[in-house]
Amino acid sequence: MAGTFRAVFLAARQLKPAALLAASFALAAVSACNTGSVLSLQPAVDVGSQTAAVPQYTGMQKLVPSNPYMTQAAYPRMDEPMSPVEQIPASETDCRQQLKRLDVAYTDLAPIHEGQCGIDYPVKVSAIGGIQMKPAATLTCDMAATFAAWTKNELVPSARWRYFSGVRTIHQGSSYSCRNIAGEGVLSEHGKGNALDVMSIELNNGDDIDVRKPGLFAFRTRDFLNNVRADGCQYFTTVLGPGYNYDHRNHFHFDIKNRKNGYRACR
Repeated sequence: MAGTFRAVFLAARQLKPAALLAASFALAAVSACNTGSVLSLQPAVDVGSQTAAVPQYTGMQKLVPSNPYMTQAAYPRMDEPMSPVEQIPASETDCRQQLKRLDVAYTDLAPIHEGQCGIDYPVKVSAIGGIQMKPAATLTCDMAATFAAWTKNELVPSARWRYFSGVRTIHQGSSYSCRNIAGEGVLSEHGKGNALDVMSIELNNGDDIDVRKPGLFAFRTRDFLNNVRADGCQYFTTVLGPGYNYDHRNHFHFDIKNRKNGYRACR
């Protein structure tokens, strides 16, 4: 390498200023090659080791330094569109508008599928106006709307007429439930979300009207419950209560089962 420097220096003394400048650049280039050889294909640095020319990444960038979805702040960048939300049929949309008109407090639930049971577009009803549903009832939207209409148009006026009080809470014993009709081996309307069992009705004045068959001299309660049963038959296709059979001794069963020729079972 020293011989190279001497040869270039001697040659430079015989050149003009412009040529002398060019020779100076050539000398600088030769001096920069401190490893390897310009006459060979060997690299000047060992690319198999970390050098100052390749920065050492830390943190998230050390784990995924070439991930195009990482920002400089190392947070995920959501460039891909979200999956489209499942669209419900127009009939279900219209039904939910009806729930809003009836002032029903409800929550849309994910589809329920349990063997032969299930609801495609269930709603969970927690209140009808100022009347609480305890516990909240999981139903089809059609059943929820039917029950809400009956509650506002029939149950509440009947309670005010006989007890001079509004309704505070409806205590229900079963809404959606995957089961058969007792002793029949046929899927219950509860398994479709089309049924609701009412156990008692609590009034604003503190009275809690149990649906069980009232005593002999409980005239007001008997009239009220008879009215509940009769008015329910105008809204539901099935109304079963105390006196029908032992299984219904302590509740009213309401459902909207679709039968041939519009038949209704009110017992």
